[in-house]
Amino acid sequence: MDVNFQKELIDYISKNKIKPTCKVVTFGCQMNAKDSEKILGILISSGFEEIDDEQKADFVIYNTCTIRENANQKLYGHIGQLKNSYYNNKNKIIAICGCMMQEEGEIDKIKNKFPFVKLVFGTHNLYKFEEYLYDSFVNKKKIFEVYNDNKIIKEDIPKKRKYSFKCGINISFGCNNFCSYCIVPFVRGREKSRSSKDIINEIKSVVKDGVIEVMLLGQNVNSYGNDFRIENINELSFPELLKEVSKINGLKRIRFMTSHPKDFSDELIEVIKNNKNIARHIHLPVQSGSNKILKLMNRNYSREYYIELSKKIKESISDISLTTDIIVGFPGETEEDFLDTIDLINEVKFSQVFTFEYSKRKGTKAYEMDNQIPNDIVKKRFDKLLDTVEESANYNIIKKIGSIEEVLIESINNSTNNCTARLSNNFLVHFNNNSNHIGELVNVKFNESKGFYYIGELVNGIE
Repeated sequence: MDVNFQKELIDYISKNKIKPTCKVVTFGCQMNAKDSEKILGILISSGFEEIDDEQKADFVIYNTCTIRENANQKLYGHIGQLKNSYYNNKNKIIAICGCMMQEEGEIDKIKNKFPFVKLVFGTHNLYKFEEYLYDSFVNKKKIFEVYNDNKIIKEDIPKKRKYSFKCGINISFGCNNFCSYCIVPFVRGREKSRSSKDIINEIKSVVKDGVIEVMLLGQNVNSYGNDFRIENINELSFPELLKEVSKINGLKRIRFMTSHPKDFSDELIEVIKNNKNIARHIHLPVQSGSNKILKLMNRNYSREYYIELSKKIKESISDISLTTDIIVGFPGETEEDFLDTIDLINEVKFSQVFTFEYSKRKGTKAYEMDNQIPNDIVKKRFDKLLDTVEESANYNIIKKIGSIEEVLIESINNSTNNCTARLSNNFLVHFNNNSNHIGELVNVKFNESKGFYYIGELVNGIE
């Protein structure tokens, strides 16, 4: 007979008249942030109280990222700092989950270096967290369990959202692209899509609960549903899904992340163009402007293709904001390759560029490549890249000076009454507002540019 682990845990906490506390610490991407909402939702619905202090919490869980080596070192630092608090509170449970735990050899390293860690599981067995929580907290079991595939997607897991007015919605898990610098396919597994029915039902549920903006999440949202088609299952494509989501009453804004350039279709462009509640922002990672480096990265498109795609998007959707990711110092990158990247930025004129120095990651093809670039050369190129990025962003941001647009208030500084709000195109604006109206759409005039954000003023009054 199946055990209702959450009910058993709630009964145990009530019977023993205890008030256990918890802290969830998240590293990495928005996919991890979404998983952490599920973890925190289970903890709170099981009777735990969330607190901010890792040292004082009875249950501390680290949801890990492994995209870069320094993410591992950051985790080790956090765990090491909990050693004394663990030995002062033998009931304290320190847990680790997420992508880093899927990495080969990491479990043994945790066992040997941090014997006081009591619970470890991976990205593919998050759905068993209620059981792990019960066994570690009630039965005092030490659990290390990492699955190697993501065959099971469990719906209806309770969540504790960070924001009441916006949230992320997973549409797929894993990745099939195998970029040579990236370990994600090895730790997140192959692409697996959720059913469109489950996605739409979840969005309707959060909208009913007050959410007005959702972000559809996947390692490559454009390839949503490809796994269904391989299995001859009749399902929606990503453009079709996006179109259906845009019809949901009460949903004011829809974002999505991340798109792979090779899969960005004309149909998707048309859907964005024809539905005003789809945000005027596309994050389209290019990574490099050199065809040689793109091939070494296994990106499966050329610089010419990317430039043509960006022109097509901008011509079709005039108010679109294009942002991207760029890696500097990939193995084999010459000065000519780097200048190709600079030229691409100047030609496309991105609204924002997220820049990264290449980080060697064991387990990827790039890790074994010859011609690793010396750090001093990488630093020099990185600085030049930042100057180019700033010029590109400024070119885009000054276009809206003097205009009035609808923005979503995301936070308010109570001491200064300054609001931070986000435009549909993902730029931020700061303005003064005496009312506490986080999560509302208001009209703001953009008076001044500060490089990557605006200073503005409220146009329509809020009652």
